[in-house]
This record gives sequence, C-alpha cells and structure tokens, in this order.
Amino acid sequence: MKKDVIAVFDVGKTNKKLLLFDESLNIVFQDEKVFKGKADDDGFECDDIDRLLIWIKDSLARIVSGEDYEIKAINFSTYGATIVYLDKDGNRTAPVYNYLKPMPGDTLKGFYEKYGGVEEFSRKTASPALDMLNSGLQIYWLKCKKPHYWGKTKYILHFPQYLSYILTGQIVSDYTSIGCHTALWDFDNWKYHKWLADENITLPEPVSNSRAFKYIANGKQINVGIGIHDSSASLVPYLEAGGDKEFILISSGTWAINMNPFSNDKLTADELRKDCLCYISVNQKQVKSSRLFLGHIHEINCVKISDFYGVSCNEFKNVKADQGLLKKLISENRFVFFPDSIPSDYYADLGCLKEYPDFMSAYHQLMFELSMFEAEAIRLALDKEDTTENIYITGGFARNDIFTSLLATSFPGKNVYTTELHNATALGAAMVVNPAKKKGEVDLALKRVKAIT
Repeated sequence: MKKDVIAVFDVGKTNKKLLLFDESLNIVFQDEKVFKGKADDDGFECDDIDRLLIWIKDSLARIVSGEDYEIKAINFSTYGATIVYLDKDGNRTAPVYNYLKPMPGDTLKGFYEKYGGVEEFSRKTASPALDMLNSGLQIYWLKCKKPHYWGKTKYILHFPQYLSYILTGQIVSDYTSIGCHTALWDFDNWKYHKWLADENITLPEPVSNSRAFKYIANGKQINVGIGIHDSSASLVPYLEAGGDKEFILISSGTWAINMNPFSNDKLTADELRKDCLCYISVNQKQVKSSRLFLGHIHEINCVKISDFYGVSCNEFKNVKADQGLLKKLISENRFVFFPDSIPSDYYADLGCLKEYPDFMSAYHQLMFELSMFEAEAIRLALDKEDTTENIYITGGFARNDIFTSLLATSFPGKNVYTTELHNATALGAAMVVNPAKKKGEVDLALKRVKAIT
C-alpha cells in the first residue's frame, strides 16, 4: 500500500532538495542535487532554470508512477530576491538573474528622490537599499536597461510562484515573497508601493500561502501550493508549535538572523541603518528582523586566535563554558577585542592576546563580546512595548554553551531555549499545504538554557 506524502522542493542557491513528508510530517524520502550554473546574457552566473525544471518534473513523474508513495500535495520553498518574467503565453522572456549581479550605477538615478529620498523609501518599504537584492528594483532595472525583454513581458513572478506556476498555470503572488526586502511593499499602508503604478508595472495580487491549486498527474489530482519564501517558511513550525506565547527566533550560522513575528512597531530609519528590515509571515503579519554577521566574525577571528596559541582552528569546539570565568567577564564588562564596535573588515584587535594565558580564556573573552553584540541586535528586533516571552536559538550557535548561557543571562525576563529542527524550511512549506496538521504537534526539541548566576 502506498504511503500518503507531501512533496516539497526546497530550492537553495547551492543545494536543491526534494523531501517527502508523511502524514505526521516525518521525512520519509530525501533527494539532493547541485546543478552547475550558467551564464546570463551579460556573462554573469545564474541558475540553470531549465535543468532545475527537468529535475522537478522527472522527480514527480518517477514518484507518481512508483509503488511507494501517493503524493497528496506539493509545495515549493526557494531563496528570495529572484524574479521570473513571462510573456503572454507563459514562456520566460529573460534570464532568471542572480541577485548578486551588479546593477549599473546610473539605473536608480532620480528614482529615490521621487519618493522622499533613499532613507524614507527604504523605511517605508522595510528594504535597505541593496540594488539587485531588492527584487522590485530588478524589475525597474529590466524595464530601464533591457527594453527588448521588457517589451515581451506580460507577467512577473517571484521564484516560488514560478515553480508552482509550472505545474498549475496559475499567476499569483504571495506575501512572504513580496515582503522580503523587495522595495515593492508599502508597510505603512499595507499594499504595493505607488512607484509600481507610476511605472505602469503590474504584479499579481498576493494570496494566502494556504491556497492550493489542482495539478493532474497520471490521472490523479494533486493539490499544489503557491510556494513560499525560505525565511518565512522556516518560521512556520515555530508559529504552529509555539502556542500563544510570543517569541524571537534566532537562526544562527554565517549570519545570526533574529526574527520577531509579533512586531507591530513601524520600522524606523535608525533601525534600518542598523541593519534591520521586515518580512511578512504566512499569517500576513510583519516580521521585524535584525542580523549580525556572527558566524563569519567568529570564524575569521578563531583562526587568528588559534594560530596565536598554536592549536587547531577547531579548538573552540572543545571549550566548555566556565561559569566562574563568565561571571568575571560579565562583572568587568570589558570589550577588549572590539573596543569601540565591530570594524568593517570584521577582524578583532588581537594585540591584547598576551593578557590571556591560553586559548580557552581568550575564547571566552571573544564569545562574551560577540554575545553582547548579538544581544544588542536582538533588542533591535523587539518592539518598544516588548511582550516577547521566549527566545529560540537554532543553527550552529545553539550548540555553543558559552553563547547560549550569555544570551540567557542578557534576557533575564525571558525563557531562552535551544531548538534542533532539521529542514525547518521544507517542513514549513509542507505545513502550509497540510491544513489537517494540528497545531502544537511539531516537536521543536526545546532545551531550556540556564542563565549564569
């Protein structure tokens, strides 16, 4: 007898995954591919979308015709800041450009000035000015710089909705894609920004991520979701399982991304300057987010400190939190390696390493300072009238007990937990097309972190 499953294609910049979830949302099958990129019309590398589509269709055909699984629903989660342009017949009119592609310096000349200047425009759209990383400005760029493509374009889709469209033929948008530093959404008035109408650019109206359309495969009807932006997808399991308690989710890795899906405050210009922005959740609510280049700063400075003491660059993995030493560091509250702030090259001032007898003590000092910077970044994501009860830490730094205990100490009025939830992005995409799943049933593998006392 075939097992009922939900199929999720989780498309990252590097890794492309197919995951099958059973009715209890356990992963029963996983396939992972890495596709070589191709050059766009300017010679800049981009994804090979044709190869990706072949893999998606071949994978579905193989599963549908197989004896093991019965696909009940399909959904897509993808990276953001990526636009697909279609003609009246649904064919792509332009390459799917890489968001790392440089934008010509004259593209936005006079653009921001029409809408109150770059600072006010960025505040209103909750989108730091990032050129191609603002997908709305990719659209503007194509209109201005590639008229031969623009003249053929009738429909404009974000990447998740394009993959869904390939199966369903439905032209829609979703809140999670348009709300992620796109420069498209007016967060003050909760609608598309007026610049689109001024430029005669029409985008599909967003619909709920729980919306599904029909797809016929092998004579069988399958529900297909509209797709979801990966950052918002990773929040879904926590929103579903977290009950009514408000929380901050820290996704830690190369970046520590601090997401507050319960924020009501409008983003300020000062917060934007400090690297804050807003997303939109599957609940169609603002998600205030801050970030710190935590993993990168940690990595490059651990290498330097390891070299100084003649130990492996992975020695930090063997360091356990010394409660007595941490109490001393908290009491002294000294910033030795980053005395003023984190510099633009992210390297610490390591001239004082001779003060520390060994790697362990120097590492504690480094982590104290990085944890304090991270605590400040978290505070940026909190509203003025903060009602957050829980802080969830996921990713690599959830396994660093110096980091987690210092954060728990920095927020004495909140419950701090580590959480280990694998493939949270794909799981979130599966959950939004699986309405039968009851809230609270996802195991977040929470572990309470004790403050230093």
